[in-house]
Amino acid sequence: MPSAKIIWTKIDEAPALATYALLPVVQAYTKNTGIDIEISDISLAGRIIALFPDNLSEAQKQVDALAALGELTQSQDANIVKLPNISASIPQLQAAIKELQKKGYDIPNYPEEPKDEAEKALQLRFTKVLGSAVNPVLREGNSDRRAATSVKRFAKSNPHRMMKPWPKSGSRTRVAHMAEKDFYGTEKSITMDDPDVVSIEFADASGAKTTLKKDLSLQKGEVIDTSVMNVKALKAFYAKTIDEARNEGSLLSLHLKATMMKISDPIMFGHAVSVYYGKALDKYSAELKEIGANINNGLADVEEKLDRLPLDKKVEIESDIAAVYNEQPALAMVDSRKGITNLHVPNNVIIDASMPNVVRDGGKMWNNDDALQDTIAMIPDRSYATMYYEIIEDCKVNGQLDPSTMGSVSNVGLMAQKAEEYGSHDKTFEAPGDGVIRVVNAVGNSLLEQDVETGDIFRMCQAKDAPIQDWVKLAVTRAKASGSPAIFWLDENRGHDAEIIKKVNLYLQDHDIAGLDIQMSKPVDAMKFSLKRVRRGEDTISVTGNVLRDYLTDLFPILELGTSARMLSIVPLMKGGGLFETGAGGSAPKHVQQFLQEGHLRWDSLGEYCALVPSFEQVARTSGNAKATILAESLDEAISTYLENAKSPSRKVNELDNRGSTFYLALYWARALAAQDKDAELRARFAEISTAMSESEAMIARELLSDQGEAVDIGGYYLPDVDKTSRAMRPSQTLNRILDSM
Repeated sequence: MPSAKIIWTKIDEAPALATYALLPVVQAYTKNTGIDIEISDISLAGRIIALFPDNLSEAQKQVDALAALGELTQSQDANIVKLPNISASIPQLQAAIKELQKKGYDIPNYPEEPKDEAEKALQLRFTKVLGSAVNPVLREGNSDRRAATSVKRFAKSNPHRMMKPWPKSGSRTRVAHMAEKDFYGTEKSITMDDPDVVSIEFADASGAKTTLKKDLSLQKGEVIDTSVMNVKALKAFYAKTIDEARNEGSLLSLHLKATMMKISDPIMFGHAVSVYYGKALDKYSAELKEIGANINNGLADVEEKLDRLPLDKKVEIESDIAAVYNEQPALAMVDSRKGITNLHVPNNVIIDASMPNVVRDGGKMWNNDDALQDTIAMIPDRSYATMYYEIIEDCKVNGQLDPSTMGSVSNVGLMAQKAEEYGSHDKTFEAPGDGVIRVVNAVGNSLLEQDVETGDIFRMCQAKDAPIQDWVKLAVTRAKASGSPAIFWLDENRGHDAEIIKKVNLYLQDHDIAGLDIQMSKPVDAMKFSLKRVRRGEDTISVTGNVLRDYLTDLFPILELGTSARMLSIVPLMKGGGLFETGAGGSAPKHVQQFLQEGHLRWDSLGEYCALVPSFEQVARTSGNAKATILAESLDEAISTYLENAKSPSRKVNELDNRGSTFYLALYWARALAAQDKDAELRARFAEISTAMSESEAMIARELLSDQGEAVDIGGYYLPDVDKTSRAMRPSQTLNRILDSM
């Protein structure tokens, strides 16, 4: 029997908990089929542990699983099911380190402000686990994200109930963005005529040079660009928008992605904190500097470090911070019960999850009274703000979108070989002074340069030629397969996009596109076009760069399906293997919190279920394993039955949760395998399992429900105890006996 291996990634938070229920099912069902399921730990804790082997005992050490998977992506045999992992902010990194230290791991503290070369080296070492550290390593192919046919069909016949109407009386909600001196306005781009090795250097007003980055190898045909966020203009924009929110009586909200853009966006977040709370923070700047408060980590970091001051001074500062709220516009809240605002922690409000919720909630966000209120959504950079502006304005005129009738906007995203990894890499810097930052080639010639002022945010980006060719090919393939228009979201007025447009026009000539509707539009126009089709129930393919891919594959799925976790996410790797992603994990922390408090996990593993289907199909294609085809077909049938019978997790305790949902998926999958007639061995094997599960259904359901309603101890957040978590996620002894018997 041909053999093959599927790598199942061990990750974080709610998807990791759900794995404890689902993976035993998958392992039992694939036993003796020639398919091995191997676990690879790329969780935040696992990645931190792998960084410091010299500090740990043999029992504590872990291999660098992420590096190993990165090597595997270069093989045509790669078959990786990648669940959503934490894109760690600095506060999350610090929390994970603290937990590991309590568990006896000799992990050093993260040096926020390095005092010497050793601490600078340690800070650099930690960058391997900060932000979007996993995705660039694994995504050695471009992205094909869409709703599975069965999922979309179910969503239209059983629309989610989270959509709130936009007020007919009108809405004050709007997107505010900068008009100049942002990344969009300053971007410059070129395509490399030949391979080269470049450096990034800063030259001050006197001409003195400092190397910021050296020995960066570039390929022929590679697109590189630089851009700058002018900090004076950014802070002026924040101040102006704060005044407007106060005068209009709207909430104020900030929408960035401090996890993916791990250098630039925390800095931009910090400037918003400094402007909003300026009256208090400026007054105590000396004290805050003394205690090491870092506003880039949000107000929470300031409040936490006030404990380092004498009590009377702490109370004084807290009083002045509280007084700010009497003068400034109300902030959108993350948790009004705990007083956690939009500016509390940078990773609390992630744009790709927060802006869809503004649309979903009728143009509103939650205020301090736990009520919905109009908001001014600050999205400083015009590279992405305009598309959110357009959907908000569309809903003001045309009302809320209807999940029961709306079409789909799928996505083909350029992301292979770290394409367009804005801000999440080592080519983003704060300008150390007034001067110029330039990209200089091996013989000292300047390729790109930007005038900067002290504190401005400079970033350089790359997109290699081969991934762009593959991206165009994938777009044409999807357009042919679906019959839908494919729209390249590219703006000829933006430096980077202008270079990409040249390549798209060139590489489209390599394909037969007769009869296909392939267009090119700037994001605001592409959004208008897509929304018109969506409202008519028509489907459209968005063909975008990496960041727009990230944003759009949350925006439309959340509106269409209620969650982006239900999306089918296939990454055909450029070397022939497959990476199968299982949806977004933005709501995962809240799910964990509920599970720990109430013993109810509402995480929906539909994304994992769906990802397994093409993973099995990949096994069949590469190894000729006929059983893999049957597993894929029967699982797809089981997913349809699962949806038709409404077995998704409930949001409420003492109702069906993730564990119950996985049981019903397993039951329907067993029935489908028992009913198929292509493989007598599988049919006979699963006839017994199907019968056992069906006869025990009531007992299993009772056992799963009886475990809810009480607090759960899993022995940790970032590194939970395996035995405790397994017991919590597998409370049905009846189901466990059936699976173990296989």
